[in-house]
Amino acid sequence: MPADPRTLYLGLISGTSADGIDAALVRFDDDGPQARCELVHGRTFAWDTTLRARLVELGQGGDIHSLDELGTLDVRIAEAFAGAALSLLREADVAASAVRALGSHGQTARHRPHGAASDGNFPFTMQLGDGNLIAERTGIATVADFRRRDIAGGGHGAPLLPALHAALLSSNGEDRAVLNLGGIANLTLLPMHGEVRGFDTGPANALLDAWCERHTGNAFDANGDFAASGNVDEALLARLLDDAWFASPPPKSTGREQFHLDWVESKLAGNEAPADVQATLLELSAATVADALRAAQPATERLLACGGGVHNPRLLAGIAARLPGVVVESTAAHGVDPDFVEAMGFAWLARQTLLGRPGNLPSVTGARGPRVLGAIHPA
Repeated sequence: MPADPRTLYLGLISGTSADGIDAALVRFDDDGPQARCELVHGRTFAWDTTLRARLVELGQGGDIHSLDELGTLDVRIAEAFAGAALSLLREADVAASAVRALGSHGQTARHRPHGAASDGNFPFTMQLGDGNLIAERTGIATVADFRRRDIAGGGHGAPLLPALHAALLSSNGEDRAVLNLGGIANLTLLPMHGEVRGFDTGPANALLDAWCERHTGNAFDANGDFAASGNVDEALLARLLDDAWFASPPPKSTGREQFHLDWVESKLAGNEAPADVQATLLELSAATVADALRAAQPATERLLACGGGVHNPRLLAGIAARLPGVVVESTAAHGVDPDFVEAMGFAWLARQTLLGRPGNLPSVTGARGPRVLGAIHPA
């Protein structure tokens, strides 16, 4: 590929919670594999409320009504992503022609890395948001559909950002881990010596947001106040933790189709107060993160948190209480904006694809080897 003086890339993602489209404009200082990257501008854009409600319903196991609906959703999501990209560029006063490529994660409609029991266990993942349309609307070369090549190679297709975490946040002086608290929580293990590893640990915000919205009408539990108004139900917590998924070894990944409100309700005795359930779900997130970290990297000295859950002080305090001796802090303490790490990651992945470099880490996803990820849609 001929040399290109442009070093700007744009990343877009809407995560498991579907709480907004995160957009990040990222600058790399060169094309080398160890290039430094910095966030130029980041912003979260709200979904249309009706569309978001449908996306959340799908993510929790709802069915697509028809192929026509599937196609329409693919287009509507792409239109929203393209709009977010163009709005971000206007705010940053950057021309689309100055951006070398755009990486779009899309919106996950279903993630079945082990397949579904009803279909002979054929593994698959599906992210909606047509990359062709995004390229057409923005005039920027768009890389999309990152996860399926890793799954085709025997991996989970997730998590995909540990390589970026390692580049931005590793240390030669201590064993670290990075914790992304999105709808689902995932860990990246960054030991001083040894390979980078990573895996999902279970629900972070997905269940907390869904239960809060059902019982308070609020889309999320600001500052964890709803959880703080209740008490942890230890019997319910034990039933939730008894799910076999938590005991399965890495590589592992999951989503709303595994951890949704029907799953919670199946564990209820029926007389729990809503605030007590919220408190228990928060403790579930804290416990599963802490248990997974202690099991996988017991010598961890510092846990760096990012994602929406970093703004829930009670969730961070719950994790810290279960990890005595571990410093738990935001990635902001290390110069990385916790709200845009994932969006930055998809800018980084787009760059990897254009440069012909692998985007996955087999030690994380379980794939048979490194793979160049994503499909390129030229401008």
